Amino acid sequence: MDIIKEKLAVLPDQPGCYLMKNKHGTVIYVGKAKVLKNRVRSYFTGANDQKTQRLVREITDFEYIVTSSEIEALILEMNLIKKYDPRYNVLLKDDKSYPFLKITNERHPRLIITRKVKKDKGRYFGPYPNVIAARETKKLLDRLYPLRKCNNPPGRYCLYYHLGQCLACGEVPPKKEEYLEIVKSISSFLKGGYKEIKRDLKEKMLSASEDLNFERAMEIRDLIQHIESVMEQQKITLTDQVDRDIFGFSYDKGWMCVQVFFIRQGKLIERDVSIFPFFDDANDTFLSFIGRFYLHHHHPKPKQILVPVLTDYEMLKELLEIDVTIPLRGRKKELVELAKKNADIALNEKFSLIARNEDRTIKAIESLGEKLHIETPVRIEAFDNSNIQGTDPVSAMVVFINGKPEKKEYRKYKIKGVKGPDDYETMREVVRRRYTRVLKDNLELPDLIVVDGSKGQISAASEVLENELGLDIPICGLAKDDKHKTSELLYGDPPQVIPLERNSQAFYLIQRIQDEVHRFAITFHRQLRGKSAFRSELDEIPGIGEKRRKLLLTHFKSMKEIKNADLEAFKNIGLPESLAKTLIEHLSKSK
Repeated sequence: MDIIKEKLAVLPDQPGCYLMKNKHGTVIYVGKAKVLKNRVRSYFTGANDQKTQRLVREITDFEYIVTSSEIEALILEMNLIKKYDPRYNVLLKDDKSYPFLKITNERHPRLIITRKVKKDKGRYFGPYPNVIAARETKKLLDRLYPLRKCNNPPGRYCLYYHLGQCLACGEVPPKKEEYLEIVKSISSFLKGGYKEIKRDLKEKMLSASEDLNFERAMEIRDLIQHIESVMEQQKITLTDQVDRDIFGFSYDKGWMCVQVFFIRQGKLIERDVSIFPFFDDANDTFLSFIGRFYLHHHHPKPKQILVPVLTDYEMLKELLEIDVTIPLRGRKKELVELAKKNADIALNEKFSLIARNEDRTIKAIESLGEKLHIETPVRIEAFDNSNIQGTDPVSAMVVFINGKPEKKEYRKYKIKGVKGPDDYETMREVVRRRYTRVLKDNLELPDLIVVDGSKGQISAASEVLENELGLDIPICGLAKDDKHKTSELLYGDPPQVIPLERNSQAFYLIQRIQDEVHRFAITFHRQLRGKSAFRSELDEIPGIGEKRRKLLLTHFKSMKEIKNADLEAFKNIGLPESLAKTLIEHLSKSK
């Protein structure tokens, strides 16, 4: 804290960005400020909510970068968050992308669903609310327009050809001009021209009915109803057909909800909802959200975006290089207010879930730290071993950050230096391998290590950490009862039972950790057992690979016949004489 006090005293009163760091030197939060001196000092002085206090407790140092303007600070903030992916900048961890319909730029164009918009001369339509909405629209267009659905050569018909939905594999595929006409029709349909298609279909339905072709008339009727259900279910419209994104936000108790309405061709096609904690000024956080929404998450920019009053729309204009407007009257203002109203409702609905989630995660690790008399274990790494009578021994590690599993950091280990069912030596090997790599690659160390086992496993892990690697990391063990359920938490030197109430969130957390690491280890072990079950005695013989093994088993039908075969029989199927002799020698030993 002395370093922080000294740095706080010399903070400049200029715009810029600040980077908060924890005891490992890891950047845990990035923010921007109009005046660095005021913003950074506010974290360490005055009253803060629990969420901000939790962040401040982890801060052991900070850095700052001065910029020449506030917009430079905003751009720098976005780049720093992208670079460091700080844990408390939760917002940027949502890599949600929306599905688009794409007409490919190929000799025989296709209509496909994609989540990536590329500069490949394809035509993109969307975004769609979710993949189900995109599939329904594609299904409808497939019934109306016969673009390519297969890679078959001309004359080799696919199922869609017989349904009238793919002409590319016909005897005479469509010409380029025909495809251009189909592409033009699909583009017109998706841009609002489906009403004309509906009128044409109604005429065809009446014509088929007059010709007493009632089956065809019913097919067309169903198609018209499908168009209505897929394309005409939106009620919110604007008459000028301009593509817009409409933003509204709400905040309370340190949490913010941002709602975005996507207006395409004058119709509301979908909304985006984001709820996240924030630590800065609400309007600044909202501004940063919009910048990252387009520049980092690659949402396509519309012609115009509408934002609430008090938003710095001039800065957004400069940042995004599109029209940004604060509507003051009329239908557009109503839509911005509607977005805010939806944000209010969503935030209120989420508060109970947020509180429950915090009880299960953040408060659980805080309580666990208090019980063990250690700092809050933000990062927990847990180990478990698995084998059957010493065969195929494996170990697994899971990582929990802020009380939640971080699956991308899970690791599996095949045990190499242990013979027989020796759980303690297995624990020594896996702990040695894990933390040797952590030190070598300068990875983040855990705040707490959990081993599945009691005093012996704790002692084995401690010996490696302290005596071999010189690390001082708290280690606890989890013992199970007769029903293989989490029973006791052991910690200390010598390990003692730490009393935890069975209905406490801290107990539920260690139970989840133990169940998760056991599940991960046993799944890995089953995978290895499954592979070894398909191994053959032939795999142990040098020179016998997969092809020769298949050749032997195909020709001789069974291992018994292979063992009874002579040198000439092996030479007759193409084995070299030296390999045949090696094979006979090996099999005679196994007899």
